[in-house]
Amino acid sequence: MMKQFVLLVMLLGTGLFAAPTLAQDKPSYAYIGIEPEIVTNYLGANAVKLGYVRVMIEVMVGDVDQLELVEHHMPLLRSTAIEIFGRQPEEKVKSLTGREDIRRAILAAFQDSMSKETGAPVIKEIIFTKYLHQS
Repeated sequence: MMKQFVLLVMLLGTGLFAAPTLAQDKPSYAYIGIEPEIVTNYLGANAVKLGYVRVMIEVMVGDVDQLELVEHHMPLLRSTAIEIFGRQPEEKVKSLTGREDIRRAILAAFQDSMSKETGAPVIKEIIFTKYLHQS
């Protein structure tokens, strides 16, 4: 009876210690912010008037080990985001659906840039954590 109890405790203990190992097999997502926040102009309602947008972007990578790689290419990513915002019309910047279109365009451009520079898209997702606009 005592041997069965010891065996049961050992099996339960092994199961408890195995659970964290399984969790480590999952991707370890990580985030890095584009610092400082992006402040740039966009086209206003007419070509004479400009508006500005102030955005904080968080970049998600699939593995913590890729953070250094993204940080190394941060000037390229920042420049890409500024360029995309600068081409946007006022109605797109101000609408929720337009904001989502811009987010997807920036994500695709980031992934394309990282693929060209590193051979892999690296970036899984981006999030706007601050989004202010004024015309």
